[in-house]
Amino acid sequence: MADGADQRIDEAFLGVTRSLSGRVWRQRPADPDLARRHGLKFGLSEPLARALAARAVSDEAAADYLAPTLKALFPDPSSFLDMDRAAAILIDALEASRPMAVFADYDVDGASSAAQLVRWFRAMGADLPIYVPDRMTEGYGPSPAAFRRLKAQGAELVVTVDCGAAAYDAIAAAAEIGLEVVVIDHHLMRQDPPPAAAVVNPNRPGCGSGQGVLAAAGVTFVLLAALNREARRRGLFAGRAEPDVRQWLDLAALGAVCDVTQLVGFNRALTTQGLKVMSNWANPGLKALMTVAGAKGPATTFHAGFVLGPRINAGGRIGRSDLGARLLSTDDPAEAAALAAELDGLNAERKGVEQQVLDEAVAAIERANLDPEAPVLVVAGEGWHPGVIGIVAGRLRERYRKPALVIGVDPVTGVGKGSGRSQPGVNLGRAVQAAFEAGLLMAGGGHAMAAGLTMRADAAPELRDFLCRALAEEGASAAAADVIEVDALVTPAGANRALYEDFRRLEPFGPGNPEPTFALADARIEQVMPMRGGHFRCQLADSRGARLKAVAWRAEDTELGRRLAAGGGTLHVAGRLKADDWNGREGVQLEIEDAADPRMSS
Repeated sequence: MADGADQRIDEAFLGVTRSLSGRVWRQRPADPDLARRHGLKFGLSEPLARALAARAVSDEAAADYLAPTLKALFPDPSSFLDMDRAAAILIDALEASRPMAVFADYDVDGASSAAQLVRWFRAMGADLPIYVPDRMTEGYGPSPAAFRRLKAQGAELVVTVDCGAAAYDAIAAAAEIGLEVVVIDHHLMRQDPPPAAAVVNPNRPGCGSGQGVLAAAGVTFVLLAALNREARRRGLFAGRAEPDVRQWLDLAALGAVCDVTQLVGFNRALTTQGLKVMSNWANPGLKALMTVAGAKGPATTFHAGFVLGPRINAGGRIGRSDLGARLLSTDDPAEAAALAAELDGLNAERKGVEQQVLDEAVAAIERANLDPEAPVLVVAGEGWHPGVIGIVAGRLRERYRKPALVIGVDPVTGVGKGSGRSQPGVNLGRAVQAAFEAGLLMAGGGHAMAAGLTMRADAAPELRDFLCRALAEEGASAAAADVIEVDALVTPAGANRALYEDFRRLEPFGPGNPEPTFALADARIEQVMPMRGGHFRCQLADSRGARLKAVAWRAEDTELGRRLAAGGGTLHVAGRLKADDWNGREGVQLEIEDAADPRMSS
């Protein structure tokens, strides 16, 4: 056994070296001296101070981490390569009344980016039309045909948001027809940018902003600040009010959460403050979507990622691709209500399509008896809907604990559209881009945690071999690091509302700031109740009779689900505390992430 594996077992929390999901448990490592200093300086409880230290928050960064503000963390827009140039071009166009258009990706990040630009220019007296490519007929990103269409409609300048960084051919074609293009993106790029008038991307080689974790919506928000600065410099606010860009922080936060970005530094402040703005529900589209979903209350990352996001995405997945951007940019409550209802219906339809593709993908994987040590899963199926393959890839990643790439093949053309989701520590976007550069793909790229591609269907085995070689080292390291990290050991009585509220000081949670994980030792499993959708509810009890409500989502087909279904006995249990406010009770429940049989612990 390797030294790293020996060390993980030596450090096993509660002695769990192999849980029901096959993982080692350990206490999240933290510097005890740093934890002590955090506790004394900020008056934190010992578990909370330790959790803060475990997230590698230094003495100098702790105050901004606990109370992140834009004032303290906002980057200088000029630190982004081409940001000042992009702002100057756009203000030039505004002053000259040049016809402009926004070209957006069809996901939440694209829609929220587009809506920010539309709203800023609307405040300045200009209306910008939005063009969103159809996922089925046009695919991802700009194309020569789309740019020709926009040119024919009168556009002289196009701003691409959440796309364009890899659109070399399309942007070259735009130049040939006299269409100016400004790119606002965050996806990984080659060394040389496409031939656009400006390319603003914190992940562009040579960009010194240090803001590579931002979603496109975050980059767009910084652009709004740059636009205000440039317009102010030219005296454009002498006769009109300067747009307060803070009112659109809700859109920036929505993109950050739904694109699963690292919630650290400025991006953490952007998301924190954006959720506060979102909680006012001043955006008619977001308000209508919450209403149709039957949700309420102050905005959280859950609302953004699991209530609003899937519905906004549904238009681009299986409906009309521009619905989400239209919803987020409208000021008409009636239009917002109609669009929200349409998106809610499409989201319900999407769930059925997704389940069918997931079932077929799992069956294909099990049938193929793929190498369990392979660092990446690549699975293809004829007729799989391109609009759900990304979600299915995410489900496979959760199930098999490794990066997954799902390819839907058009039976007529034989062309496959693929979407991938990765594990922390495995840069899938970079590997897919390398496969494109090696000639295996017709198109491909992405970022560390997600990727997309277009390919010939018969190239799938060769692509699988290429990615397995490219990701072997990262995959092995990620697998070794795929442990359950526990922040604190609690009892059913101690896992209460006070503990939950205490740890909320670390919000918002997401990549880079994992939601706290709590463990219970020797919990007796009682009152197990299966639910529709493969979920389970139960009670976790201790020897003193104290009980904690718990739920295990999508567990039916897992070892955890089978163990819960068997009922009785005791388990070590790890999971996340959530509010339980049903009927105003202000309680908590544990969302079970993993469990282990105490008899199997060393």
